[in-house]
Amino acid sequence: MVALGVLDEIVDTARYPLAERAAAARAAVVALARAELSETGCTVLSGFIRPDRLEALRAQGERAAPHAYYTVERVNAYNLPLDEPLPEDHPGRIVFERGNAFVARDRIPEGALIERLYTDAAFQRFVAECFGMDELHEYADPLAGLCLNVVAPGMAHPWHFDTNEFTVSMLTQPAESGGIFEYCPNIRAPRAERPDAVRAVLTGAGEHLIKRLELRPGDLQLFLGRYSLHRVSPVSGARQRHSAIFAYTDRPGVIGTAARTRQLFGRVRAEHRESAAIRGDRLLD
Repeated sequence: MVALGVLDEIVDTARYPLAERAAAARAAVVALARAELSETGCTVLSGFIRPDRLEALRAQGERAAPHAYYTVERVNAYNLPLDEPLPEDHPGRIVFERGNAFVARDRIPEGALIERLYTDAAFQRFVAECFGMDELHEYADPLAGLCLNVVAPGMAHPWHFDTNEFTVSMLTQPAESGGIFEYCPNIRAPRAERPDAVRAVLTGAGEHLIKRLELRPGDLQLFLGRYSLHRVSPVSGARQRHSAIFAYTDRPGVIGTAARTRQLFGRVRAEHRESAAIRGDRLLD
């Protein structure tokens, strides 16, 4: 039996034998993940975390949550400045209030379950295979590589596209009510914005384009959020919604821009001031 170390302590390796690269069960999980990502841009590995670690996962997130940078701002689905010159009927002119918050990586304790998982080489290889990549890399960004997303009661993370092509996340604490992940699979493509479809969703006329996920704590979600419009619906009740965001890229050394970093975390470092975003497509950000 392979000694799995971090994975054996955190992951339900009976269902997800990440370190056993030749295991038939692992190959089946990877094949299913690739198929679902190809079809809908999203796959969920239910019960990824061991049941006996779920309370520790929740409690660690709860302790980190007060370190989140809280702000309510007016945004559009493309994360563009609100004065960006756009055609009169462009969906980028539709404005929402964004009330979610982020705990930066330097506020997440070393040794926390999500930190140990994020930095584990076998976990990284597994995620890369699910996305059909030869390899992936941790962010070099000291704030954005790993973070905790916090949505407080009365708040939401409104409709948006990700600046990254792919996202890895895990719910650590559900809302008492609301906080549902909703997405529109492949509503745009690398060279096709398809604003009519986006506008339909943003104005309430695109219900047929929306899928909804009832995520549970410990579920691992892999998502192609650059092409799929998505949101976390408004949270209600007494409990915050927490989810860990594992940020990886297809090349080493990636650091966020100063403007985007300040928007998410309320501060920047010298590394961010020297950074410039590089995109592999021509889509609006």
